[in-house]
Amino acid sequence: MMSKTGGGLAIRRISSACKNTFMTSMTGSLTPAQIDRRLVSRYIFAGLCASLVSIGLARFAFTPLIPELIRAHWFSTASVIYLGAANLAGYLCGALLARPLGSRFGKERTLRVMMLIITATFLACAFPLSVGWYFGWRVLSGIAGGVVMVLVAATILPHVPPASRGMASGAVFLGLGLGIAGSGTLIPLLLKLGLAQTWIGLAIVSAILTSASWFAWPSARLSSETPARGADSRASRAHFGWRVNLLYAQYALMAASVVAPMVFLVDFIARGLGLGTHEGAIFWVLYGVGAIAGPPLYGFLADRMGARAAIGLVSLAQAVALASVYLTGNVPALGVCAVVIGTFAPGIVPLALARIHELVPKNAHRQNIAWSRATILSAGVMAVSGYAFSALFNASGGNHRLLFLVSACLVMMALACELANGFRSAAKGAA
Repeated sequence: MMSKTGGGLAIRRISSACKNTFMTSMTGSLTPAQIDRRLVSRYIFAGLCASLVSIGLARFAFTPLIPELIRAHWFSTASVIYLGAANLAGYLCGALLARPLGSRFGKERTLRVMMLIITATFLACAFPLSVGWYFGWRVLSGIAGGVVMVLVAATILPHVPPASRGMASGAVFLGLGLGIAGSGTLIPLLLKLGLAQTWIGLAIVSAILTSASWFAWPSARLSSETPARGADSRASRAHFGWRVNLLYAQYALMAASVVAPMVFLVDFIARGLGLGTHEGAIFWVLYGVGAIAGPPLYGFLADRMGARAAIGLVSLAQAVALASVYLTGNVPALGVCAVVIGTFAPGIVPLALARIHELVPKNAHRQNIAWSRATILSAGVMAVSGYAFSALFNASGGNHRLLFLVSACLVMMALACELANGFRSAAKGAA
């Protein structure tokens, strides 16, 4: 008769064999590393869908709809501009609420709900009941976008090997660039059906992406980020040192610099240079091409040369491109500049995130705290910059070139912060 020990061992072996057979049937002949890569790819896909819906479409699709909202007499010109700022105001609120919501309800559950909310805001905007109605839904879409921007990286990147996190974050935030490019191509097609139908079409696209990514998020049970009771409040009060504070200043300056091109580039081409709306639309597409290339390119640079060096390189290239717009009237050269400038707005997101991972290594919880603060700061700076650039534009008599010069100066200030970082590090090393 088989002993109890021998019987137990046999049962465990049979169970293990059955489990291996089941896994082989589900994954073919994939190795564990290949299975892990498939899971990471699935997580990145979910993050890309979230950034595309919450920022790429919820924020940037409104820009090409502004003329149609005015032309269709849904709202007055002043009201439409007012509504355009509502998303940025909500974005700041969402960035503040993100971590409490993620801690209370779970990150992946919160992200799913935010995508559902954005889908609902698209549908609600198909009905112009009143300015208050529209303003409320636009604020809500901004809140959801701010929550996604803070939580999406913290949900996905802990599952990505450290050497590939720059590329992974670039792929996640590629959705921002796709939204910018999509707003210049998808919106004109939908507008042929009507303005209300355009909003419904955006809701359908959002619903499809939400459904496709619903089961692709990593489970909270897989997360290695399990702070002890009270650790969250202690980390929230923690100081990260002067290098992280310097990064906050750099990120704020870079965020401020992207506002003028994002808002005024098309108007500069169409009215400032007198080339017309068709040429303006072409430049918006060029800007969108750059926006698609920016996140993966900047993420690749962060992985290969380090985030600090990459920030210096891309800041210098951006400053040159912005200064060139100020100096030249050559249309082909301006087209090249539009592509380069387009890479910056979505590209600085994975770059700043990679720098945080360099400065706050091997601590996902503290990285999340630092990234949340950076996002809140950039959201506030972008909201203020939007009004500041508008005021400068009016005060200068509609001088578009001046806005690009100011943006170039802001990027140079960010670059100066990086140089100061290098000098201080060198001085400490010499000491």
